Amino acid sequence: MRAWVLENQAPIEDRALKLLDIHTPHPKKNEVRIKVLNCGICRTDIHIAEGDLPLRKSPIILGHEVVGIVDEVGENAHRFHVGDKAGAYWLYSTCGKCKYCLSQRENYCPSFMATGWDENGGFAEYMTIGEAYALPLNAIQMPTASLAPLMCPGIAGYAALKLANLKKGERLGLFGFGPTAYIALKIAQYLRVETYVSTRSNKNIDRAKREGAEWAADASKEEIPCRLDAAILFPPAGNLVEPILRQLEKGGTLVLAPVSASPIHIENYSKNLWGRTIKTLYHLTRSNALEFLGMLDRLSLEMETCLFPFEALPDALILAKHGKLEYPNAVIKISD
Repeated sequence: MRAWVLENQAPIEDRALKLLDIHTPHPKKNEVRIKVLNCGICRTDIHIAEGDLPLRKSPIILGHEVVGIVDEVGENAHRFHVGDKAGAYWLYSTCGKCKYCLSQRENYCPSFMATGWDENGGFAEYMTIGEAYALPLNAIQMPTASLAPLMCPGIAGYAALKLANLKKGERLGLFGFGPTAYIALKIAQYLRVETYVSTRSNKNIDRAKREGAEWAADASKEEIPCRLDAAILFPPAGNLVEPILRQLEKGGTLVLAPVSASPIHIENYSKNLWGRTIKTLYHLTRSNALEFLGMLDRLSLEMETCLFPFEALPDALILAKHGKLEYPNAVIKISD
């Protein structure tokens, strides 16, 4: 099969990923093989490729926003049948036996394996995954190119909002307005939560307003018009943590969503942190994924995607890194 393979970390502009012909995998006893139709590009892919996150396996196939068709099943795999539509996302596998797995907190499992980081992902014509961790997608009537980004921004946006633990009528701040924040906004609207968006991009300010945010601007230039009950920070900008905490009501929660971030300094504990809670979005769980997919038909989602041919992956990564995509989500078309 053909796959984009990363052996050594380097700037995306140096085109560290190489398109190679490699052995086509076959599923083990409890696995399924997915013929990949589409795979979305995530900022985390860039972090891994460039070295912001350590290389855990080399060579490795990146990509964890996978949608495809099951084309082979292991002898003990019965959850899927050949021809089923299936997805793969950040969670590749866990041990299933530790205190975290046994208490529905598998995202903290010491043996947590991530798709496209610990195990080969979806920038390839085929990938294998344990049937327990693949996502059933037959019931979702959405083009696969639009569905692929939901495998990460969608699930992560839901998980981050769940951590914020907001109630109807409360106020949420979204700092950064990329694909994950967009999903969080649409779920917040469904839950009747007021949403305030801070982003430096004029294009994203306009989009947040069009999508129904109560307020959208650059909070470093224009003051948010109210105190917030919770906030989610999406970019890896540690310098924003204390200003956001300052905007929260007592009892409020700040959720940090990035997988890596610049240094965080809190100068005034008593005024800005005391009485508030900081949580981090640490990996994802199967319940996050299944709960989100179960509510898709109740959300008014408009997944604007830039679709690239398989061979154009390096160019798509560069455009994504520099924020030059025409639409928020970059998706690779791998097969029909």
